[in-house]
Amino acid sequence: MASKLLLITVFIFDLIAFALAVAAEQRRSTAKIVPDREINYNYCVYDSDISTGLGVGAFLFLLASQVLIMVASRCFCCGKPLNPGGSRALAIVLFIICWVFFFIAEVCLLAGSVRNAYHTKYRTMFTETPPSCQTVRKGVFGAGAAFVLFSGIVSEFYYINYSRAKESFQPGGTGIGMGTYK
Repeated sequence: MASKLLLITVFIFDLIAFALAVAAEQRRSTAKIVPDREINYNYCVYDSDISTGLGVGAFLFLLASQVLIMVASRCFCCGKPLNPGGSRALAIVLFIICWVFFFIAEVCLLAGSVRNAYHTKYRTMFTETPPSCQTVRKGVFGAGAAFVLFSGIVSEFYYINYSRAKESFQPGGTGIGMGTYK
């Protein structure tokens, strides 16, 4: 049977990662163009940079969750063989989907955090076009949050099916199984 403590821990880590990703989406940096004191230059002024930390926190909690699941299941690489059947087939499919969702979530969270931390440092003459105050596009952290949720759900189902397939495995005899000869 699947470890309930592991499932609860992974669920809590995924829930925290989801909440941090949603908070990062809500607290994205915004910028405005401001002239300097002598009104010769325009430059960008950014508000709080907290969403970078929130995105990195979500990244780390999701990473910890994935590591826990993969260590517990030995990442399909090591350990006893699994019983052939529906649980093993479903566990293999969920394993692949889990890694795809995990990768997409991590890319969204990391890219959003890096992009949010980047602030343009240049300024322009007042007569030139105003500077481009680049910020994170709306929805980057939101997409990361969605894939954190998907990854959490799929990884829990993966571990449950993996545990079922692992427990139901009965190794065969040591010899070659033969029927009676007539």
